[in-house]
Amino acid sequence: MGRLVATALGAPFADLDVAIEQRAGKSVPQIFAEDGEAAFRALEAEVGAAVLRGPPAVVAPGGGFLAGDRTRESARSAGLVVYLETAPEEAARRLGGAAGRPLLEGGDPVARMVSLLAAREPLYRESECSVDTTGVAVDDVARRVASLARDRAGW
Repeated sequence: MGRLVATALGAPFADLDVAIEQRAGKSVPQIFAEDGEAAFRALEAEVGAAVLRGPPAVVAPGGGFLAGDRTRESARSAGLVVYLETAPEEAARRLGGAAGRPLLEGGDPVARMVSLLAAREPLYRESECSVDTTGVAVDDVARRVASLARDRAGW
């Protein structure tokens, strides 16, 4: 989604998980397994802050990025934050399972997503705007997000 939005805006794209993996020299699942979630969140905050201080870009964070007070505030002060709403069942279908998603492993991915969403959604709702993606084609969502970026953030 982020790449499509960046292309529509003629903007750079930054995937925070990729940037974290490059900084750590290992995958996100390896970071979780070897160092734990707290270490991942600290690295995520550090890398996220660096990306947000950089040139304007479309940034795709992981689902837990906005759950941290510091990371959520840095994102909000850096630019437009758009919450892409998706029903847990559809999100699980899109992901194709829990592989590579440490917080979804060890059980039913939909049940884990429902639990994570219940905890995180009030924080996601602090975003400037939201786009419901459930049942909507990826290209249509990207067009809507790009339109919001143009209208609200001057892209």
